[in-house]
Amino acid sequence: MFQNLGEMAMLFWRTLRALPLTWRQRQKVFEQFFEIGNASLLMVCVLSFFIGGVLALQTGPFMAERALVNYLGGIVGYSHCRELAPIMMGILIAGRIGSAMAAEIGSMRVYQEIDALRTMNINPVHYLVLPRLVAIAIALPMLVIFSDLVGWLGGAVVAAANHQIDVGMQPFFASLREVVDFQDVAHGVVKSFFFALIVGVVSCQQGLATLGGPRGIGRSVTKAVVNSIVLVVIADYFLTRVLLK
Repeated sequence: MFQNLGEMAMLFWRTLRALPLTWRQRQKVFEQFFEIGNASLLMVCVLSFFIGGVLALQTGPFMAERALVNYLGGIVGYSHCRELAPIMMGILIAGRIGSAMAAEIGSMRVYQEIDALRTMNINPVHYLVLPRLVAIAIALPMLVIFSDLVGWLGGAVVAAANHQIDVGMQPFFASLREVVDFQDVAHGVVKSFFFALIVGVVSCQQGLATLGGPRGIGRSVTKAVVNSIVLVVIADYFLTRVLLK
C-alpha cells in the first residue's frame, strides 16, 4: 500500500513538472477529453436524471406529510450538487475511464511499447500520463455541472408527476433558487477536480506498474478501479470537512 502511494505521489509530481509541455500534447489532450467528456454524456444524463428522480421520490412523500413539500426543490438541488453529483461522477469515471487508462497503459507496458518510447527518447509521463491527467481534470468538473442540471430536471419531473408529492415545476425551481447558490455548485465542482486527479493518477500508476502478461493487465484494471473508488470516498470525507469550514 505504501509503495503504491509513494509511486502515485512521485507520478503526480513528475506530471506537475511537465505541465508547461501541455501545449505540445494538445491533440492528445483533446482526444482524451472527447473520450472522457463527450462520450460519457449519455450515461451521465441517464444516471443524473434518475438520481434526481429518486431523491424527489424518497423525500417528497415524507415532506408532504409534514407540509414541507414546497422546500423539496431546495433539498433535492442542494444534496445533488454538493454531494451526489461529484461522488457519483467520480465513481462513474473511475469505472469507465480509469479502467480504460489502466488497460491501455498496462498493455503498452506488457508488450514493451513503453520501453520503445524510452529508446526513442520519449518520456512516457509526458506522452501518456500528462494528456490523460489534464483531460480528466477538465472534463470531470464539466460533467458534474451537466449532472447538476439534469439531476434537478429529473427531480422536478418526478415531483410534478407523482400524485403523492404534486409539486409543480415552477414551485420546485423557485425553492431550488432560494436554497442553492453558486457556492453550493462550486463545492461539488471543487470536489470533482480532486476526484479527477485521484482517478487519473491511480489509473496511470497501475498501468505503468503492470507486470505478467494479460493476467497482469486484468489485475491492474481491477486495482485501478477499486483503489480509485476507495480513495475518492476517503477524499470526499476530508474535502467535505475542509469546504464546510
